[in-house]
Formats: sequence, structure tokens, C-alpha cells
Amino acid sequence: MDSENNSNSDSGSLRIVYAGTPDFAVPALQALITSPHQVVAVYTQPDRPAGRGRKIVFGPVKQLAVEKQIPVEQPESLKPEAIQKTLQNYQPDVMIVAAYGLLLPQAVLDTPRYGCLNIHGSLLPRWRGAAPIQRAIQSGDTETGNTIMQMAAGLDTGDILLQSVCPITARDTAQSIHDKLAKQGANDMLQVLQQLQSGSLQAKQQDGGKATYAHKLSKTEGEIDWRKSAVEIDRMVRAFNPWPVAFTEYHGKAMKIHMTHVKNEPVSFEPGWVLQESPKGIEVATGDGILVIERLQMPGKKAMSAGDFLNGHSITSVVLG
Repeated sequence: MDSENNSNSDSGSLRIVYAGTPDFAVPALQALITSPHQVVAVYTQPDRPAGRGRKIVFGPVKQLAVEKQIPVEQPESLKPEAIQKTLQNYQPDVMIVAAYGLLLPQAVLDTPRYGCLNIHGSLLPRWRGAAPIQRAIQSGDTETGNTIMQMAAGLDTGDILLQSVCPITARDTAQSIHDKLAKQGANDMLQVLQQLQSGSLQAKQQDGGKATYAHKLSKTEGEIDWRKSAVEIDRMVRAFNPWPVAFTEYHGKAMKIHMTHVKNEPVSFEPGWVLQESPKGIEVATGDGILVIERLQMPGKKAMSAGDFLNGHSITSVVLG
């Protein structure tokens, strides 16, 4: 079987095991399926109940794999020997990982002929960890990107094989950057595989001294502190869209804020004070500057424009939060 494995990869087709779970990982799998390479198996997180009915649903990566009749493996962990043996039986040339959600033990990293490659949504070593896109926006970074990395035992510490840049504009949300990087990552990965086969791949060590850590998001983090500047709050709103969504208290209820922009004007009112309202938005005083709420959502309702919300409410002179 080893000779077949070699002939496969030498003839332009690599045997690939793909590991990923959410939407972010779908474009790269799609690109690999339509490439000359052979996706021999897909690893993804176990199915979990979702929604109000708590029905078991397939993750986006599994849906695509099933549709394309690719074998699917869903171990709870990659540590058991039997699980590792199953992976070895697929005889992968390379394992490609994108937002998989399970740690890869050394035995797994060592299984494929060319090791394991990861698509990570940041310009490493900046934003290692679980929420790189959100933390980049929240911190006011003007650009982010993808890193294709040779996986090593540490958290996002492996050698860099390729990086591609993606600008972050003042209107970008975590969702819009996520979608751009997912598409970009698919192209980046195909490029790396091409270089891998031609022997032109150059690995570059990460500078650990420049590493920053992108902590996992939590729902409680979404509460707006109006004493912060309008710029900081606006970044947070965009970073937490679509999850966990920034919120503030209004009449004892959590008002979710989906989209805002900054109005650079001095303000002497109490932070959280609603200064003005119009179909264009709701202007709120902050610790520094004015934040204009464009899109919001009340409990049990759909997200709506500020203009639509104001058709049934007036909140001038209310203090939010």
C-alpha cells in the first residue's frame, strides 16, 4: 500500500485527511474536494443537540462530507490507541486542520507523511488561541489574515508556511472577516500543497516573544460599559457580532446591539445617556465621544434597524446600562 501512497502523491494527488467542524472549515474542504487531491476521510466533532428542540444536528463540515460520500470519523478524543490506529489505516500524506476543536496528540501529528497543517485565522504569532478574529477587531487591529502552519505540540506554535493579509475596515464585523478568511484560507491551503509537492515550501519559525493570546469569548463579556470610549465600544460591538452580541440594559431588559458607528464629537453627558434619536440611529453618550446605534434587538424579537425600533419607542433622555 505504501508504494500506492507514494505514487499517489508523486503524480500530483495527495491522500488527505481533513479535520474541521464549523462553517469556517467548509470552503477549504470544498476546495480540496474539487482539487486533484484525494480526501480519504473527514474528522469532525461528535454531533450535538442544537436549537430549542435539542435535535441532533450535523456540523457544517460533516454535512458536506456526507453529501460527497467521504468517510466521516467523530471521535470524542484522539488519544486512544484504537482511534490513532484508524487514522493510520487511512495512510494520509497530510492531515489538514481548520477549526477542528480537538487537541492532536504527538502520535497523530506524526502519522501523516508530511505531518499536519493548520489554517489559523490570524497573522501568527499574533492572536494564538480560540478567538483570533474577534480579538483582532476588538483590539483595533487594522489588518489580520490567515497563517498556514506546520502543527506542533504547543498551542498555535508551529512553523509558518504561508501568510495572507486581510484588511479590517471600520465596518467589518467578526462575521464579515470570518467569511473573507474562510475563502482566503482555502486558496492559501491549495498554494501550500502545491509548494509541498514541488519541494519549494519554506518554513519560518514563529517569534514567541511577539505572541498574543486570543482568549475564548464568553456571553458575560458582551455587556457594554458606557464609561469606555465610543471607539472601544464600537470595536467590541463589531467583534461580538454574530456571537455573543454586545448588550446593554434598557428598562430591565437586555437590548442587544448588532451594529454601531462612532460620531467624533465631545460630549459632557453621563455615559449611557441617550442624546438623540432619528431613523439614522440612536446617539448615546460614552466616556469619550458619541456612539450611534444602527441595529438592535430586544428579547424575543428579530434584529431591526434603529429606525424601525423607534417607530414604536422613544428613548431620548433614557440612561442605558
